[in-house]
Amino acid sequence: METPKHFKCYNRQKVGILLIFSVGFGLFLQSSSSSSEETTCESSSNFNNSYCGFRKYIMKSYFEKYDSLLEPIFQNFIADELFNTCKLLPDNLKHLVRVSVPWRHLIGEGSHRQISTTIRFHMQSDSVSWLRAHFCKVIVIERLPTGVFADPFELQHLLKRGVFTDVAVFGDTNLELPSVLSNRSAVEIHMNVAPTSLVGHKNELEISADLPLHVRYPPLDDSGYSEVKFGEPEIFLSCSVEENGDHESCLLVPTKDRTGSRTDDVVWRIPSGIRVHAGIVSAVTFLAASISTLLIVLSSVFYPDNKLGNNPKES
Repeated sequence: METPKHFKCYNRQKVGILLIFSVGFGLFLQSSSSSSEETTCESSSNFNNSYCGFRKYIMKSYFEKYDSLLEPIFQNFIADELFNTCKLLPDNLKHLVRVSVPWRHLIGEGSHRQISTTIRFHMQSDSVSWLRAHFCKVIVIERLPTGVFADPFELQHLLKRGVFTDVAVFGDTNLELPSVLSNRSAVEIHMNVAPTSLVGHKNELEISADLPLHVRYPPLDDSGYSEVKFGEPEIFLSCSVEENGDHESCLLVPTKDRTGSRTDDVVWRIPSGIRVHAGIVSAVTFLAASISTLLIVLSSVFYPDNKLGNNPKES
């Protein structure tokens, strides 16, 4: 009578062992393919190690080397590790493509707003034919000032709706920290560019990006407001290039056109606590807490618990 039960139990154990073995083998294959992809990137790509390493996000490569976002270090990173990373890219192409930011402003009021940026590419005739023949996407890196953050979950909703091709937040992503305890973060946005949109009677391409942002709790200020300033974003073109059997995703850093760009910084004035009022609030809070504590003590002394006395005696 017990033999079929033992047989079923034995079969279940075999199935469980096979499932565990299959899952482990699948994870092994996944890790092997990932490592082989990195090896292929290192051996066959003409990129330097930094650009090849991130393969998708520039800021991921930056934060793998540095713990915090600092302007001098970031500019050196761009100049030293991202320039001239593609051998298939024409040498004069970056001078034939200029970029400007003619319009940049904040939308909305309060602590939850959007920074809207209009980006315009100016292309000479020699570069238009080259850009038409290759698939390109625009990469915008928004370096957020201290006191402002982007919600990664909110950006993922925009990504699912097709607003951006890719988007990610790097740096300090702790949404609960106040401004004085937080570090800077950066948002990297990818947007596809259709080859036909690069052609126009003015050889210009204009795109817009609206990034939702939120403020952290600001420090105290005598004026009652804390100001954060936004500088210009970093803008790149990433183009897929194939020549003589070699294929690369080349990163192009266009020349900045200062004449057509907005020169003043975008300023967000955030309401904050006034330093003079902090002492008054602390005193009132301490007084209210002391009175409440005293009332609780007096109530426990003069009005003891009489539940047992009020209950009728059990016979």
